[in-house]
Amino acid sequence: MFKAVWLCLGALLLAAAPGSAQGVSPSGPSASATNITSAANGYRLGPKDLVEVRVLELQDLNVERRVSEKGTINLPFLGDVAAAGLTDAELAARLKVELERQLLQRASVSVQVREFRARPISLIGAVQQPGNLEFAGRWTLLEAITAAGGLSPNHGSTVYVLRHADNGLTDQIAIDLNDLLVRADQRVNIPIFPNDLINVPATLEVTIYFLGEVSQPGALTFKSTERMTVLTAVARAGGLTDRAARRILVRREDVSGKAQEIEVDYKRVVAGKDPDIQLRAGDVVVVKESFF
Repeated sequence: MFKAVWLCLGALLLAAAPGSAQGVSPSGPSASATNITSAANGYRLGPKDLVEVRVLELQDLNVERRVSEKGTINLPFLGDVAAAGLTDAELAARLKVELERQLLQRASVSVQVREFRARPISLIGAVQQPGNLEFAGRWTLLEAITAAGGLSPNHGSTVYVLRHADNGLTDQIAIDLNDLLVRADQRVNIPIFPNDLINVPATLEVTIYFLGEVSQPGALTFKSTERMTVLTAVARAGGLTDRAARRILVRREDVSGKAQEIEVDYKRVVAGKDPDIQLRAGDVVVVKESFF
């Protein structure tokens, strides 16, 4: 009798709850809960994760519990229940079975992950505080970078998010930091999920050397993220002198350490008839004097 009355009362309360009608979009706190649920979709629980359990028919089971090192959660009436390795939906189904077997005629159970601690987000590269981040709820890329203390001064122009799926596949997403930070494009402020690896490559200084008929011969320093080609390097060196020959030599070492020499026709490159070749760190660009 008690169970029947309780079930009827629960059904009436559920029907009267705001937003319970079909077709009503969630807003406010309920929308936030939906976001957290979508973030946890497919996520398998592990030690230190925090879950929220809700049982419509028994208020004493509406609790938050952290998964123990043994992979269990301790609940009123049920004691220790194995949770590690289960998704939130699978844990809810297990609790429903146990409650209906031991305590209730019918149990309406929901489980949500409140904190993802078993598989943290990792940040490496040019951030102020690289390492693992334990996080709650759903984070965006910008929130994760902020939690790591922000970017270091030597950060590059691109951030990479590596995402590992349960089937072993890895996906890499490249985000332009100008789009994220300068243009504030929300489309690139992607959601971050458990076990994601965020890599912010640092810029390195790259040096090439100019000899001969340029206005400022000597060493030129570029950032590794900058485009280094013959034309941009000549411009950085102040341009060619009036005595410069049209053919430029680029001297470098190949992967085996053997000396290599590439001849570039400067006028044809400027005219767009030849490609503007990419320069490498340590290249020596020689501009000879014209005798005509």
